[in-house]
Amino acid sequence: MENLSLEQKKAQFEEYFSIGHSINANVIAVPNDAVPQDEDELAAAMPYAFRIASEMASIEAQALRPLRHLSDHAEALTEYLNHQAKKIDLMMSFILHQQDQADHRFETVKFGGGGVVIKSATPFELGSFAEIKLFLDSEAAAIFCFGEVITCENVEDDYHIAFIFTTIREQDQELLVRASLHLQTQQLRKRAQQKKSGE
Repeated sequence: MENLSLEQKKAQFEEYFSIGHSINANVIAVPNDAVPQDEDELAAAMPYAFRIASEMASIEAQALRPLRHLSDHAEALTEYLNHQAKKIDLMMSFILHQQDQADHRFETVKFGGGGVVIKSATPFELGSFAEIKLFLDSEAAAIFCFGEVITCENVEDDYHIAFIFTTIREQDQELLVRASLHLQTQQLRKRAQQKKSGE
């Protein structure tokens, strides 16, 4: 990542679909040598709540998959298990929100699989690094990763700071992609309904 030029990093950021949407993010500036270099180092730096949430999501997906191949008799069981999974999601969402630090909280302008843009009252230096936590209420999930500032633009009274992800787990990147596409689907449905009611 550090061997890429700024223009290459911007292009890499744009390769992923991103959606304009506001979610809570914690951003804490860190020195370059504090950025994990791979997923093992990232896992060691990751708060326990983030590790366990990811494992639980993976277990849930694996547990429900075999039921799809059963007959109609499994429908009631699947529904019951989906309700149990929903309860666990709500509990995990509550636990993850305990990780949200108000003094490091920012709102996102947009996010996607390649990075995130936050709104800040103060500028960030290009090339600086940060520890980033993203709280996805719609997915009852949160992401812990690291990013590098690739743009800092003055927009009205704020700064829009774009971070490209430098260290992020593959499953978390996939979750961000799914979340952004899910939100886009919701936005398109809402727009279609508004168009219908306006006719």
